[in-house]
Amino acid sequence: MTELRGLRDDVYRRPLATALDRLGLGPGWRCVDVGAGGGDVSVALAEVVGRSGRVYSVDSDPQARDEVARAAAAHSQVLAITQAGEDLVLPEPVDLAFCRFLLLHVREPAVVLDRMARAVRQGGWVVAQEPITSAGRVGGSPLSMPDARHPDVGAVLPALVRDAGLELVDAWAEAPAGAGPGPVAAYLESLTGVDPGDEPVVLPPLVTVLGRKLSAR
Repeated sequence: MTELRGLRDDVYRRPLATALDRLGLGPGWRCVDVGAGGGDVSVALAEVVGRSGRVYSVDSDPQARDEVARAAAAHSQVLAITQAGEDLVLPEPVDLAFCRFLLLHVREPAVVLDRMARAVRQGGWVVAQEPITSAGRVGGSPLSMPDARHPDVGAVLPALVRDAGLELVDAWAEAPAGAGPGPVAAYLESLTGVDPGDEPVVLPPLVTVLGRKLSAR
């Protein structure tokens, strides 16, 4: 399985590694990480594509550019861009357009996926990973993310990818779970600000969709 060294403590790293294995991501690939935040995934991708590849790390928050610059200091192949997903334009077609925990926050997920599809070369890939937030549980009680515009966008993600004109190659969901102190509890606290203590936690299922661009757009 693809080794994502910078994501060892990320409880959702396994579905990302599984997706990248399916694609055969390797040296020389051009990628864009949309909604990159602090750039953890961008750096992980850079380590796989190597010096001959390129990773565009895109986020609408100007402060994220500085965070990416710090995180990617040793990776000259990472280029940080301040840009909204709805306005995504790159200087070259890419082999992979990726987003995770982005579409639940944007105004129009379909517009962002359309932009991602347009950014990919013919034969390239779009990989999107989004949660079904209401399916998460803390001590048996449903989770809530009132600040998210589309908290359950993962439930319609396969349809959104298909509607963007992409071939729906695969889709699946994974939900990390745990009880007591550990990475799952720590992740939940970072997400919601709530320490679950010893309560059993099932994090929101993360739906991963692999779409391929078969025709020029």
